Amino acid sequence: MTGLALLVPGGGGQLGHDLARHAPEGSVVHAPDRSELDVTQARSVVDALDRLVVTAKESGLPPVVINAAAYTAVDAAESAPDKAFAVNGDGPRVLAAVCSSRQVPLIHVSTDYVFDGEKDGPYEVDDVPAPKSVYGTTKLAGEYAVLRSGAEAWVVRTEWVYGESGNNFVKTIGRLEGERDQLSVVDDQRGSPTWSADLATGLLELAGLVVSGRGPAGRVLHCTGGGETTWFGFARAVFEELGADPRRVRPCTTEEFPRPAARPRNSVLSQAAWVDAGLTPLRDWRTALTEAFKANLVTR
Repeated sequence: MTGLALLVPGGGGQLGHDLARHAPEGSVVHAPDRSELDVTQARSVVDALDRLVVTAKESGLPPVVINAAAYTAVDAAESAPDKAFAVNGDGPRVLAAVCSSRQVPLIHVSTDYVFDGEKDGPYEVDDVPAPKSVYGTTKLAGEYAVLRSGAEAWVVRTEWVYGESGNNFVKTIGRLEGERDQLSVVDDQRGSPTWSADLATGLLELAGLVVSGRGPAGRVLHCTGGGETTWFGFARAVFEELGADPRRVRPCTTEEFPRPAARPRNSVLSQAAWVDAGLTPLRDWRTALTEAFKANLVTR
């Protein structure tokens, strides 16, 4: 893959961190955190895009934006919908509008929470969204804003992301393993754990197609770790990687572990459209988790 002039809003998060780290050799990457680039502030977005355009001209590299900025506090969003919408809904609208005016392609990262989770099988890209939470509703608003903006843009949904930077399920389970004799973890919600390093590699492969003029005809794609499990199965796998007894993790139901925001019962996203577009499917989630631990994702 050739180098990119890459702007990554949300560069301070786990995905943004890995997008910067795994960018193709020869790339010029700007991965600002929110203090430097606030997608809710139009002036900040305009300045960042203008800087990207100048960088692309000076370096001779094709420009592209991969938006990893998001309000991801799912439960907090229930009592702070305006904050969630500002980042997840209005932010992508502004970003897409400026990308359109500067003729810079945009890849926007979205979520499984746009679905209600009631489907029995994996969700396809053309299944009708029906979010059950404020977080999911605001992320869907961001999808619509991007797709209707007139920008050369793609929406990529993913799920159950964990990585080296920031807080996530794997780190939480790793911490709790050292604090508790037993854990109870929900066993009636299914999904596909996705290592942010693998997701970043997939998004960068898509970016390479886009800047070469071979971007997929379909503007919505799914990119997740291969296979599926439950949160309970995921937690037991983390214990196994830590060398701890997985039997210390016990299953429970969603009703036994109530949260402010509704969670999809089924979060599994089909990668059929991703593969049909000629993109490389991500490896099986369990294999990726082992590799993540080899990279010292969680240390005791």
